[in-house]
Amino acid sequence: MLEAAILVVFPVLVAFAAASDLLTMTIPNRVSLMLASAFVVMAMATGMPFGQFSLHLVAGALVLVISFGLFAAGWMGGGDAKVASAIALWFGLSDHLTGFLILTAFYGMLLTIALVSARQMPYLPGVLRRQEWALRLHDSRSGIPYGIAIAVAALQVYPQSSWFNWIPAA
Repeated sequence: MLEAAILVVFPVLVAFAAASDLLTMTIPNRVSLMLASAFVVMAMATGMPFGQFSLHLVAGALVLVISFGLFAAGWMGGGDAKVASAIALWFGLSDHLTGFLILTAFYGMLLTIALVSARQMPYLPGVLRRQEWALRLHDSRSGIPYGIAIAVAALQVYPQSSWFNWIPAA
């Protein structure tokens, strides 16, 4: 049961955050709260020592402070800041957190370049012209759904994280 939770909970919530950001340009607070709550439950279920648990909390708080600064500067949405912080809880103060942050920045840059380039097109092709989410993405006054970059980075790093030590080798 623990193995199933490790394989399902984090990836599904992170993927939902990305899809929500793509389609609505918002990440509901409940997604970040569920990620944070699931981390606490999984930490208890695995018997994570209090010292290690504390370092995970520090990682989440550190990312929250930094991402809130990016939000205040207008460079990141509030939902993006909250979900990145909740994801940081899962990685703790580790190389995995560093990798997650570097990949988030890299994928965020690629996403920004792609959207800015796509927004230079005078119109959307075919069926996309009838899709509200596509029109919103194409609008140059709209932001960048960084939740997508955050999720891709998180899903890339997660399988190398210490959570997978709980899954027996086949």
